[in-house]
Amino acid sequence: MSESDIEFDAINGKGTSRKKWTAIFAGIIVLLVLMLIFVFIWSSEPEPVDVDSIEQTYVGEIPRGYVTVETTAQIVEKLLNKSGGFLSNDIMPPSIFMDNMPAFEFGALVQIRDMAQVLRNDMSRSQSQSLEDEALKFAEPAFNIQHTKWMFPRAEREYRKGVRFLREYRDRLANPKDTNTEFYARADNLSFWLEILSKRLGSLSQNLSASVGRSRISTHLSNASVEQSTPASQIVTVKTPWMQIDDVFWEARGATWAQIQLLKAIEKDFAHVLEDKNARTSFQQIIMELEATQETIWSPMILNGDEFGFFSNHSLVMSSYISRANAATIDLIDLLKGG
Repeated sequence: MSESDIEFDAINGKGTSRKKWTAIFAGIIVLLVLMLIFVFIWSSEPEPVDVDSIEQTYVGEIPRGYVTVETTAQIVEKLLNKSGGFLSNDIMPPSIFMDNMPAFEFGALVQIRDMAQVLRNDMSRSQSQSLEDEALKFAEPAFNIQHTKWMFPRAEREYRKGVRFLREYRDRLANPKDTNTEFYARADNLSFWLEILSKRLGSLSQNLSASVGRSRISTHLSNASVEQSTPASQIVTVKTPWMQIDDVFWEARGATWAQIQLLKAIEKDFAHVLEDKNARTSFQQIIMELEATQETIWSPMILNGDEFGFFSNHSLVMSSYISRANAATIDLIDLLKGG
């Protein structure tokens, strides 16, 4: 082989190698762009449940509790069937790199768990000594499976199982021949759920407010004639880590998204209670405050400006609406108990 042939092969080999690496680099770029597109699409929030249509499509007189139970089931289905499906337990890209939508899912899921608990322990039972409903007994633990479980058991499968149990209870409510299945729409049962709702709202508000980091006086021992086992300062500083601020925001966004739909369902099933206590206006005020948390976010990212700074602080805005809703919830609880 001549020197010219060897030189030609070397040049040709370098050209082939360069083309190979160029193709690989171009493939990586295309893959990254596709992943960004999927992240954008899968980050879209699910549509809320049309609570009014549940009542309107029912033939005949709708039984008490039907709307609340069906709304709860549909909220779960919205989380599971939205764009990209349920993302919290995904272990493959791009889902594994996403944190905003999984935080949204978790916030909504907590509200589902609270409602399943109240349905099982209060709304379906006439008193503490009565038997619990068989379907609700299995629905509640199904929703309490850790949302990040991707196998043994898989979270989505358990949540769908919970939906089936909820609808089994719903169908028995709608069956006039079934006299053993009940939904007790009483003021005390409504208060039980509202008290849980108030605690959730209070916690969300505190977590959101911690985005700016403030010193607070510890109230852990307020109204308690006890002493701490370990001395601690009364002044505590609470601040959300910078990398978790958007997660806290989206968890609150998901929680309030689910709460609005549950409140609208409760308003229908407990209509007579709200009318009797003259509490419908107070109830609607809670819904109105929470609906403000679902306004369109025009910023490409969650901003965390100072309280009176140049840039907005989305967490504080969200906290403001949630705090107002919580105050209205506390007033409503007092009205239900005192009326």
